[in-house]
Amino acid sequence: MTSQVVFKIDSKLKRAAQSQAKASGLTLSEWYKQATESFLTAPEIPNAKTARSLKSALKDVKLGRNFSPSFDNIDDMIAHLEK
Repeated sequence: MTSQVVFKIDSKLKRAAQSQAKASGLTLSEWYKQATESFLTAPEIPNAKTARSLKSALKDVKLGRNFSPSFDNIDDMIAHLEK
């Protein structure tokens, strides 16, 4: 079973998408179907540098370190940043 999806996009964007689809030997409909499938199936895997950074940040969260204090006013925040 298939369903129809209707949405509005800028005419310039549509023409660019049609051009790219045509260059790939696809209709715009086929191109959108492939884009939707790719969006749903592609896992988002960070590169090695980002993965290390995320791991370090999660460790800091667990240990409660590297957090800025909360501020009641802008002057206190600026004073904290300047020291």
